[in-house]
Amino acid sequence: MDVSDPTARDLIARDRETVWHPYAPMPAALAPLEVIGAQGTRLRLADGRELVDGMSSWWAAIHGYRHPVLDDALRAQLDAMAHVMFGGLTHRPAVELAELLVDITPGGLDHVFFCDSGSVSVEVAMKMALQYWLGRGRPAKHRLVTVRSGYHGDTLGAMAVCDPETGMHHMFSASLQQQLFAPAPTPRFGETCTAEDLEPLAALLADHREEVAAVILEPVVQGAGGMRFYAPGYLAGVRALCDEHGVLLIADEIATGFGRSGELFGCDHAGVAPDIMCVGKAMTGGYMSMAATLCTPEVAHWVSHAESGALMHGPTFMGNPLGCAVALASIRLLLDGPWQSRVRGIEAGLREGLAAAAGLPNVADVRVLGAIGVIELEQALPMAAMQETFVARGVWLRPFGRLVYAMPPYVASDDDVARIAGAMVAVARDVGPA
Repeated sequence: MDVSDPTARDLIARDRETVWHPYAPMPAALAPLEVIGAQGTRLRLADGRELVDGMSSWWAAIHGYRHPVLDDALRAQLDAMAHVMFGGLTHRPAVELAELLVDITPGGLDHVFFCDSGSVSVEVAMKMALQYWLGRGRPAKHRLVTVRSGYHGDTLGAMAVCDPETGMHHMFSASLQQQLFAPAPTPRFGETCTAEDLEPLAALLADHREEVAAVILEPVVQGAGGMRFYAPGYLAGVRALCDEHGVLLIADEIATGFGRSGELFGCDHAGVAPDIMCVGKAMTGGYMSMAATLCTPEVAHWVSHAESGALMHGPTFMGNPLGCAVALASIRLLLDGPWQSRVRGIEAGLREGLAAAAGLPNVADVRVLGAIGVIELEQALPMAAMQETFVARGVWLRPFGRLVYAMPPYVASDDDVARIAGAMVAVARDVGPA
């Protein structure tokens, strides 16, 4: 049988024999749904059904699908060139994108290193921090400090700063560099952060001052580690502690960047600027895999004064012209549109729609910030039953663990948001434990 013929065998059966899906066994426990098209907020399935995408394709497709501005940007760049190596060469989309990122990120982040993905941007940030101290002649400063309930990616370096006990990578802990962890921030978003709240982190920095290179945090929103929203005052306090103890601050804005939390970047809630910042996901509007690591001139100076004389990293597809062109178009589209009012509208719709879950027996917490809505359950529910309920209600969501959450595209209508919230409440109410 010719398996290259799409009519030869059922596509889903072929997928299950060959394709390894993320965070899944081989073959996947649940059969995937075949998508044959996407437009706006809708995913069109092979069987004719349409689903409202409440995930923005893992938080990236903030403008929805098939946006004409982004489609045109890709087509125009394709007519010029799809790719060229970035070692020793440059091109206009990369330079203009770097300039735009410098312009819109917190002050002082003047240099941009393009990466393949969010995980890689975290790896680059960590290497920058380590090489910074090598350049300053202090090689003993080689460890990172972070907080529990965090998530920074799936590569080895990034895994080492994810929560080592409750995170999804704890099984690899024996193979990872042992980093330093403070308790997760306790003051919630909207609450006041006190010196007492910061004391565990302050003590950790004081005790390990001579070996700590940097603190890495997700600003205000802890994403895949728990979908927790913490007080901006905590982030401001961490910035002050980094300055006091002479360590760098890395802000992982991969999930929070480009408006998701209601500010353009999570750091903007606290009015702080990190020494190094990671961005990705929504940067290209979900069209291409691309990210970036930004840093201050001081960081760049000392990185370049290490023995190597250069930052020792160079992805093959770094600065890909197609990625740069669509990222440039996506960010300009965001800035030129009413993104803040759209995010506020989604926030209001999620608050209203999810309120009905607050008193349900299996619900531990309901929280909303910007275009992020979360129902935290007392115990995890069976994925198959949850997916069946979501699809039956015309919604695509992908919960994990005890978290049922949504991050809709910013173009989601009031009806879209109401449908997403209704499906989340239905799962919390109707789906029982396995």
